[in-house]
Amino acid sequence: MRDNPNNIAAFGPDANRRERCLRRLFAALFATMSSQQPLCALDGEALVGVTGVAPPGSCQPTFGERARIAPSIFAAGPRSALRVLQWTGAWAQRDPKEPHVHLGPLAVEPRLQGKGIGSRILTAHCSRLDDEGQTGYLETDKAENVVLYERFGFCVIEEAEIIGVPNWFMLRGRAHT
Repeated sequence: MRDNPNNIAAFGPDANRRERCLRRLFAALFATMSSQQPLCALDGEALVGVTGVAPPGSCQPTFGERARIAPSIFAAGPRSALRVLQWTGAWAQRDPKEPHVHLGPLAVEPRLQGKGIGSRILTAHCSRLDDEGQTGYLETDKAENVVLYERFGFCVIEEAEIIGVPNWFMLRGRAHT
């Protein structure tokens, strides 16, 4: 995820800096947004893939949650903070009004990508959606991810350039079979 286009555009070309910024940001997000549920893939005891699952009505931070997350955004510096706020604001504007389960971000250990770990996580997630009759939603900034998500029944509902990067917004309807 460190090398995803949005993260490069927001945090700059230095991979180590991007990783530090993302670690700080995600630590704040997961500490603050307690309704976010992790869905993990393990190899023995090693975490090799993970995503967040936000139940209906919980994917957008409240005012108080935004205030608690803000220091982790501003710690990246003014340029990066502005770009992160533009990016997340654009994503929030596109968040479906209908109840949905929000997936993301989905990350797989880079050396293990392409080995089916993301597919296993998506299989588990989509099974839960189907069992509970819920709609799924996600965003991605990688064209190759669009193809993966489409295999699991997600459909592109919008495309937009955000902070100079193409982004896709995808929905998976209820009782998809």
